Amino acid sequence: MDQITACFSTWRILRTGSREIVEGVVRPAHRGPSPELARRLAAWPHTHYWVGPDRAELVLVHPTRPHPGEPWPLLGALLALTVVCTLGAGATLAGSYVAPAHGGFLGLVSGALAFLPDFLTGPPRLMLSGWTFALPLLGILLVHELGHYFAARRYGIDASPPFFLPIPPTLSPIGSLGAFLKLRSPVVDRRQLLDVGAAGPLAGFVVALGVLAWGYSTSTPLPAWFGFQGAYVEVGGTIYGLGDSLLTHFFQEWFHPDERAIRLSLPAFAGWAGALITGLNLLPLSQLDGGHIAYGLAGRRQAPLAILTVAALLYLAKFWPAWLVWVGLTLLVGGGRWAHPSVVCPERAIPRSRRLVGLLAAVVLALTFVPVPFRP
Repeated sequence: MDQITACFSTWRILRTGSREIVEGVVRPAHRGPSPELARRLAAWPHTHYWVGPDRAELVLVHPTRPHPGEPWPLLGALLALTVVCTLGAGATLAGSYVAPAHGGFLGLVSGALAFLPDFLTGPPRLMLSGWTFALPLLGILLVHELGHYFAARRYGIDASPPFFLPIPPTLSPIGSLGAFLKLRSPVVDRRQLLDVGAAGPLAGFVVALGVLAWGYSTSTPLPAWFGFQGAYVEVGGTIYGLGDSLLTHFFQEWFHPDERAIRLSLPAFAGWAGALITGLNLLPLSQLDGGHIAYGLAGRRQAPLAILTVAALLYLAKFWPAWLVWVGLTLLVGGGRWAHPSVVCPERAIPRSRRLVGLLAAVVLALTFVPVPFRP
């Protein structure tokens, strides 16, 4: 590191968690960088990135202690359970499996506990009947989390692999509550926060586009006498009407123009759920991906945007009361705050190129947000 700091006119060292961050003002002769500084950076085994339009500042990041071991048995078990739960959800949607169900709260609990032995003792053909739902949904979730993971690693942030959250199909029609990463070192500046926050939903969105195209091309239009409008799925004999985003409306008009009712295929519902999750995560609230992006772009000015978002969701709760649950969960995860907490160096400006990333994330939010996800 001394060989690089010799090219600085001044620098400071920050120690946060398991990381040491060196912020330096590069001497004019070495900006660009100079061939000498370029050679020294090529030999630097850790993270570095430039700050400022004229590359006048350089940030170095390196660990101060060995990388902790990952809880691979736990990570593998959660992933395996999520695969089983999403396969069960897909088989239920396909009509080939009926999950254990009992009345009342205790019945829900007992049905959830009975799901695994009941489903896993069935024939392989039954367990695999929902793969066209499970595989694309898990693909969207996995690519979303890997986008976060690799962006975090790019900046030297100590991030865990994804922890998947399974839930039995007796409690959720998709068999998963998503996934998350654990960040074990602080986010230094707003550029890091924006890039890590945006990488997940943008990567998952690309996969969702392919899944939606596959799914809507294999969905079934129904005749006008069916008496139903819009897209729907059937779970255990119950029909659930699905709300549209701009994106799903586009795919329905593309593959099924002028059709009043569409029964979504398994991959179509996986794409619908993946797009819905993307839109939910991009809301500019607290510790959601959208909160990271909004704070990365606007700093403390993210707080008024978060208040407006909460007000809008409370209004939409008149039409879909579950928005109240989503607002409550978001505030719970964020420690009761709708504003995003500060980063280590909030004063450092973001590059202009990152404003384009923020704009792209806003476009994806507009395309994937569903005002009323489920309707009668």
